[in-house]
Parts: sequence; structure tokens; C-alpha cells
Amino acid sequence: MKLRTYKVNPALIVIDVQNGFVSKGGSYDLLGLDTANYRAVIATIRKLIEVCRRYGLPIFYTQAVRESSGIDLLTKTHKILPKSREERIKKRPICVRGSWDAEIVDEIKPTQADHIVLKRRDSAFHDTEIAVWLRSLSVNTIIFCGIDTSICVETSLRDAFNIGYDVVLISDATASSNEKHYESTLENVRGYYGLVMDLSEFSNHLDSSNSAASNDRRKI
Repeated sequence: MKLRTYKVNPALIVIDVQNGFVSKGGSYDLLGLDTANYRAVIATIRKLIEVCRRYGLPIFYTQAVRESSGIDLLTKTHKILPKSREERIKKRPICVRGSWDAEIVDEIKPTQADHIVLKRRDSAFHDTEIAVWLRSLSVNTIIFCGIDTSICVETSLRDAFNIGYDVVLISDATASSNEKHYESTLENVRGYYGLVMDLSEFSNHLDSSNSAASNDRRKI
């Protein structure tokens, strides 16, 4: 498969599109945080997933979870945290494992063919199985989407790059609660890490790659 001029073997990672962060009645909503930007990109994420399924790309969903005991909270390991983050942790447990809050939103529910990565920190690569799974599929390029652009998406993307994966960020399938932070991540990726493209451009590359492969098969 080709993206622009690069021959790749890609997989899609959907970062943290969970009720606790996105849905009405979820933890962020109950904490009074504005989640409108997150909800606005769900339809595009769904289309991206459909495109990837159509072309047989492996799909990984990350699911940020916390234990009900609180044993894995950041406040257990950090004395210095931004005040806003510390206050959220103390006010409400977010995405407790096994709760509705932690579930991936209904609009993009994984199928049995997909893979769910449980994570307890911002990065999809921190103490998770994903690196083993990606290697088993010979993946060399990761397509990123999800929330929050400047936090868990960017952290995961940077980690992927630093352990040797090529990376692509789908700009209209990711969202931040802060527009300035969103734009900053896009510039960081363009300038230092990989490709930024919207869903239309990404789909066109897959279509072109598939057409070229079909033509090659007809010549044989």
C-alpha cells in the first residue's frame, strides 16, 4: 500500500473515544468540561474506521482505564501535577474499568476483528501490549485519530515515532478542547514527526493504491 510516495503497511489507532471523555453524562461532562469538540469528530472517526475496514487495515482502539481502588491514579505517583488535573482526579474517578464511563462510544464500537488496548497513562505504548501486536502484524506505519489531540494522541504518536514507526495524523478525525493546542500538535507533527492529512486525502491515497494493485494483478 502507498501513502503519497511511501510504501507502507499501516494500522489505525483510535485513541480514547470513550463515554467518560465524550458523552453527555460522562465524567468530563459532569465535571463541567466542554466536550463539544470531541463529539463533533465522532462522525469523521467512524468514516475513517469504515475506510480502514474496507481496505483490511488492522484497527486498534485504546481504552484509558482506572481501577476503582484508585491504586493507579497519578496522585499516587506524582507530587507535582497541574492544579486542574489534580482537581479533576480528586473530584471524580474517570473511566473506571468496567464502567459505562470507560466504554468506547456506541457510534464506533469495536468489532471482534478489532483490538482493544487498555492503557493507564497518556501513551498507547506505555506498559501495554500494543507493540507486540503491531510487530506480529508487521505494521510499520501507524495512522492516528481520536482525542485529545494535544495530550494522548500526540503523546502516543511521539512514542510511536521514537520507537521506529512512521506516523500519520488524520486532522479532521482528532479533536482538542483547546484550538490553539490542536493547531500546535498539527504543526509539531508536520515539522518533526510525519504526515498530516484529512480523511479525504487519506482515502484518496488508499483508493489510488488499491487501483494500482488491481492493475498490477491484471497484468500478470
